[in-house]
Amino acid sequence: MSTQATRPFKVLGIQQIAIGALSKDKLRQLWVDALGLQVTGHFRSERENVDEDILSMGQGPYKVEVDLMQPIDPEGKPAVHATPLNHVGLWIDDLPKAVEWLSSQGVRFAPGGIRKGAAGHDICFLHPKANDEFPISGEGVLIELVQAPPEVIAALG
Repeated sequence: MSTQATRPFKVLGIQQIAIGALSKDKLRQLWVDALGLQVTGHFRSERENVDEDILSMGQGPYKVEVDLMQPIDPEGKPAVHATPLNHVGLWIDDLPKAVEWLSSQGVRFAPGGIRKGAAGHDICFLHPKANDEFPISGEGVLIELVQAPPEVIAALG
């Protein structure tokens, strides 16, 4: 990998964590009922096999999203419940530059490229497994890169 000085983007902070289970009911008991996080939205995608509640904690640029996910089809793919901590999302100041540079460094991305995520931000995923062409991966962890909006860049950048 190249040095920090040549990296054309910055990781600004944690944008989200995503937790999967066969049913969101028990997850909601903890995260909403017991811990008091606010439900701020819902997302459903047949293509991504996910039925998701979007929660939040904190405010402004320090707001962290917590996604509670269950599969639409428990036998389908992706299996959003197969690892309880499904993925971690990171705020990125310049997502297209990050994807271009990381790819050139041998980082493997999951299929789908940059696209709109459940919360409306541009996103893409680092693959949890490396291959011969791209030898750098999340080493078992799915990592979501999320384009930070201007107010987050100003506060955290």
